[in-house]
Amino acid sequence: QVRLVESGGGSVQAGGSLRLSCAASERLFSSYSMAWFRQAPGKEREFVARITWGDHRTYYADSVKGRFTISRDGAARNTRYLEMNNLKPEDTARYYCTAGVHDSYRSWGPGTQVTVSS
Repeated sequence: QVRLVESGGGSVQAGGSLRLSCAASERLFSSYSMAWFRQAPGKEREFVARITWGDHRTYYADSVKGRFTISRDGAARNTRYLEMNNLKPEDTARYYCTAGVHDSYRSWGPGTQVTVSS
């Protein structure tokens, strides 16, 4: 089972930016996706963004569309990034990376905390 490790979380003020990384221990199947979810205290985990591994199509939750960008970097083939701009206090959550067949994710990272202060 692929191992995932997130990094890049931290504390910022509203309007600030952070870039999260998710490194996979191995190359994924082209049919797989890598996605970000988040969970705030007392709330259910929610989808944030997804990128398909083979053809790099991207999908976003309405709440982050236009502010977050999920992408790849040619130099790091097994890593995907979540660029988060214009952060809001409601973006505060623990962010988790996952990978696998869409909607049947089995591999999850330990998560990275994002805190946005007003």
